[in-house]
Amino acid sequence: MKNQRLVNLLLAVMLLATTAFVFTSCDDDEPPALTLTSLTANDGAIDLNSATSATGIPVGSTIVAEFSTEVDETSTSAITLTRQFDGATYPATITVNGRTVTIDPNNNFSTGTLFIVNFGTGLKSKGGKTLTEGIERNFTTEGTFAVPGAIAQWTFEDNANDIVGNFDPAANQIVAITYEAGRKAEAGKAATFNGTSSIIEVSNADQLMNPTGSWTISFWAKPVSTGHVDAGGNPKGHFVMGLGAFYGFQFEINSGYTGGQFPLRYAITGDTKTVTEGFGFAADGKDKDNGGWQGWEERIDLTASGGLPAILKDKWVHVVYAFDKDTKKTTLYFNGQVIQIANFNLWPAGDDKTKVTGTKYGGAAPDVVNELAFGFIQSRAGTMWDTEPWGGYDIATANHFRGQLDDVIIYHKVLTTAEITSMYNSGKP
Repeated sequence: MKNQRLVNLLLAVMLLATTAFVFTSCDDDEPPALTLTSLTANDGAIDLNSATSATGIPVGSTIVAEFSTEVDETSTSAITLTRQFDGATYPATITVNGRTVTIDPNNNFSTGTLFIVNFGTGLKSKGGKTLTEGIERNFTTEGTFAVPGAIAQWTFEDNANDIVGNFDPAANQIVAITYEAGRKAEAGKAATFNGTSSIIEVSNADQLMNPTGSWTISFWAKPVSTGHVDAGGNPKGHFVMGLGAFYGFQFEINSGYTGGQFPLRYAITGDTKTVTEGFGFAADGKDKDNGGWQGWEERIDLTASGGLPAILKDKWVHVVYAFDKDTKKTTLYFNGQVIQIANFNLWPAGDDKTKVTGTKYGGAAPDVVNELAFGFIQSRAGTMWDTEPWGGYDIATANHFRGQLDDVIIYHKVLTTAEITSMYNSGKP
């Protein structure tokens, strides 16, 4: 009997040991949980996984996530990158290398914009473990806000490169330019022009126009009056920029800062020719109903508040100039405010301008050359007006731009008033 009890006791001990071994073996076979251990940008230099949202992320950054265990590359559809401004999914290439997931945007990020990275619960480890709950992180890119969708953007951060397109000037197309502190810290640096020889030239600039659709240019400029005089010592105007002058587009401010010109060249329905609308602006209130040209739908009167000199002289001004193909209207904004509207539907019946379809470069060498110039009315290769005391690049006292230029952006679409207001409020000093 005692022997039987001993045998039963031994069997019980062996059963318990076996059961414990089985349970231990099951625990050892359980795959480890999937957790995010780090999230960085700019080659690991910026932490995106902290309690506070990161700012100042370079627009060319990639996002790198590290997980606690190897990630199943077939589950990366659970990772999204979205733009807070409009909720749009930002296209990116996502690759997996063991525990590392790299999110490489297909295009540079837009400036001054909040982006959201989301790791959904569908993300799995190679062992089959999914995230227990989604992970969301956000960050804001460097610079001031720019509406997405630009075809060219120059921010002048120690160079004159186009940060979203292919319109970089060559080294010999940059003359006497310095890059200095701009209107505020968030806006970074700006290009400074000396008023006598400074110029930046951009080749193939006809591609910046849009013959079959809407078009917008946005930029910040600060004209400087001190020392800006002609050969007779008189104040001179500013040729801020120009693509073959009125054969493409130009922006100039007159010597008294009371107005200027912003001509733009247009394509015509069913015709190879182009036409120009001069778009002289003065903010004197003289629209179609008040002594102005019949095509001027609106021309604001700022005389009671100091006129345009109060906006343009020795001050940073945000300029937006937009053509809307659908309405056939061209609108000029200063600091988010409508200054003037030209409506081609108001032109005389049969006029070519009632048939415009978009913006189009119409120049031909040798008079003008297909290069956009910042700091002058045309590039140095153009010969138009080259002997005029106000219009020749080689004449130091001509109307070279003196001051600073920043955040030049061109779109093949028309921006809304709300978008323009957001850009101004983000970028204003």
